[in-house]
Amino acid sequence: MHSLLRPALAVGLSTAIGLFGCAPLPQADADSSPEVAPEAPPMPPVYETVSLPAATVHVVTIPDPVRYPVRVAVVDDLARVDAIAAQVCEPTGCVAAAINAGFFDPNNGLTTSHVVQDGALVVDPSQNERLVGNPDLASYMDRILNRSEFRRYDCGGAPSYDITFHSDPVPAGCALVDAVGAGPQLLPQDTSVEEGFVDPAVNRDALGSRSANARSAVGIKADGSVVLVMAAQVPGVSPSGMTMAEMAGVMGDRGVVKALNLDGGSSSTLIYQGTVHYGRLNASGELVQRPVKSILWVENLP
Repeated sequence: MHSLLRPALAVGLSTAIGLFGCAPLPQADADSSPEVAPEAPPMPPVYETVSLPAATVHVVTIPDPVRYPVRVAVVDDLARVDAIAAQVCEPTGCVAAAINAGFFDPNNGLTTSHVVQDGALVVDPSQNERLVGNPDLASYMDRILNRSEFRRYDCGGAPSYDITFHSDPVPAGCALVDAVGAGPQLLPQDTSVEEGFVDPAVNRDALGSRSANARSAVGIKADGSVVLVMAAQVPGVSPSGMTMAEMAGVMGDRGVVKALNLDGGSSSTLIYQGTVHYGRLNASGELVQRPVKSILWVENLP
């Protein structure tokens, strides 16, 4: 599967010299040098808020994910998104944006999603006995262990991104640097059945996809931009939040062509330039700050 993002390269301009009749060949200036197109300045992540009747949607667009790479961080012990973001780089405040990422078991703190960091598989859901030993999930296990993931490759020294199934191969000429599993894919189509989240035959809907809830997602636009989206519940509104189909619609309206649902509900958290936005409200209307296992994050340039 090829990636959607191809890094732009600065290309030198060449000049063709034509000869007419017996005109002498012009002498090149010894001090002249080829003109080189100037490198475009980096474009930092951009934040926007979309206010809907039943949800407040926080959107961070990374238009330049080559110079602002989207990375993965994972922790041994569950921690809030802001606490993980504070650990990933120094000095404090270096994170431009972050969002909660993969699934985990809150009872034992172990992952239920694959996570690759710096080229190494750092957490493996097949090692979580509460997951693989659950008899209710046995018929879905092959699909659960092959759920979709957001990937960052190194292709010739430049980052490249994709959303694909865990078992899909890495493109030729690229190396897998970071990946975090979640699912299902929301765009270009919903893969809930293929990934074992939904089974119409037994009325299974593991994520409550058709119910309004706080939700998180990551997407890729046709131009290679990466988009982080978190839909937060609205106080005093019931039901509040978004369905998965509504999340897909909001992302599609913003030009996203590939989208991956991330862990949602009480995990839904997005950070932009030090401000933390939480997604879930409890019965009293108070924000829920749930610890998580992994995040996607973007570093500010110096």
